[in-house]
Amino acid sequence: MKLKKWITAFLTTAVIASPATAFAQGDQSINIATNGELSVMDSSLYNDVPTSDMLGQIFEGLYRVGKGSEVELGQAKDVEVSEDGLTYTFTLRDDIVWTDGQPVTANDFVYSYQRLVDPEAGSVAASSVEVFKNAKAIREGDKQIDELGVKALDDKTLEITLEYPAPYLPKLLSGSRFLPVSQKHLEEVGTDNGTTAENIVSNGPFKMEGWNGTNLEWTLTKNDQYWDADNVQLNSANVSVVKETSTGADLFDAGELDYFVLTSDFVQQYEGADFVHTVPKATIGYIHFNAQRENTGNAHIRRAIAKSIDRELYTQSVTQDGSVPLYGQVPRDFDVNEAGEDYRDAKGDLLTYDVKAAQEDWKKGLEELGKDKLELELLTSDVDLSKRTAEFLQAQLQENLPGLTLSIRSVPLKNRLEMNSKGEFDMFYGTWAPDYQDAINFLEQYATGGGINFGKYSNPDYDKLIEQARTDLATKPEERRQALMDAEQIAVEEETAVAPIYQASTVYLLNPKVQNFEVYSFGRTINLRLVSISE
Repeated sequence: MKLKKWITAFLTTAVIASPATAFAQGDQSINIATNGELSVMDSSLYNDVPTSDMLGQIFEGLYRVGKGSEVELGQAKDVEVSEDGLTYTFTLRDDIVWTDGQPVTANDFVYSYQRLVDPEAGSVAASSVEVFKNAKAIREGDKQIDELGVKALDDKTLEITLEYPAPYLPKLLSGSRFLPVSQKHLEEVGTDNGTTAENIVSNGPFKMEGWNGTNLEWTLTKNDQYWDADNVQLNSANVSVVKETSTGADLFDAGELDYFVLTSDFVQQYEGADFVHTVPKATIGYIHFNAQRENTGNAHIRRAIAKSIDRELYTQSVTQDGSVPLYGQVPRDFDVNEAGEDYRDAKGDLLTYDVKAAQEDWKKGLEELGKDKLELELLTSDVDLSKRTAEFLQAQLQENLPGLTLSIRSVPLKNRLEMNSKGEFDMFYGTWAPDYQDAINFLEQYATGGGINFGKYSNPDYDKLIEQARTDLATKPEERRQALMDAEQIAVEEETAVAPIYQASTVYLLNPKVQNFEVYSFGRTINLRLVSISE
């Protein structure tokens, strides 16, 4: 039964029937969708959520994410932490191997972490890697790579020394960016690593098959060599890239998908069904400006654009999935202090919708540029929500800012990320999911040289505040939080390097026979390791 007919038949009823299912007796295989192509299956080089999700299924770090988003030891079986919180000594498990049969060693982790900070390795790692001793100096070319605070004491013992205390380190190291690579394999294949399934050697609960680097379908199969394989029930997951919500809903209704994320009015159409689930997210949608270009290098122009966006209208008319307007870079219900005070409540709203103030900034910006009109381009990926977001922004900005002509360039996500890294944009719409649960993870990105600071925004006062939050104030939580708020004031309200739009909420369809399928509120989206299919 096609989707439109299905909706017509059931919209007037209180109960929506479960989808068709193709599960055979004892079948432990599911069909799931992701919304974008994969870039490169390499933890130091990827920069998108779909790839992060897949990396998290086939690789495992020192820590892994368990049930209920709890972080637990993964490839390590034990860890000792020094009294000053600066030295972590990990003992690796005895039975951990790569999919080529070679043992996973402490040296593999040293090599992997060195790649993250090596200025010659091409890593796009966020500045969170600077938690390692000497990492920042190495990235800036002031120290040698072998001075990084990560040492292999023997094949099974890894010592990590930090630049400053980081109580969130387990969460950080469980993230996709800190997943290891096989040194032996990477040195054999070089730049081909992670470009196809055949060029991947992994160590997680699943292996990847059938991905040639550009195709839109592949399979994750159970890795029988995984140290905890006895507790992995799923035999395989067939993954498809589905960019249009209508297509995905159709496939789910026909029993051809077991998991699919909804957007827009489909949320209301499926409301009340027992296979619909909602998870608040720390993911944010935002506009990032190229500070190196003449027009978008002007702070008045950037702030005018940010204040011209009616975020309430956007979430009501475009996302329609429980997402909420966001008026700061750090989302709500993410960073809460010991007194129970939410960061966003404490700092308050920035960049509220104010057409009059926006037009005043716009006029000042045009005067500084010596122009009476501007032509700008908004770069987005070609997934459904991104395209609809671009159309909404185009209409809003051209209506509220006299003399603005905004064109849209919509390209596959992989291409958008390539253009971002090359600085080939005026401004782009994107989303960001944090690696770990700390407000600094949203703000450190826009320090000079920050991981997703593609527009090359730079402010020495901002950099100083971020550095203080990392180091001198690391053990002074209230002063540290204030430094982060001061930094956010500079980069968002005063100079508008980035314009947050909304905080996401994920609404997804899940076949009721699929058990223990978790969708996370931050970091990678899903965890297949615990999934099973009920009879």
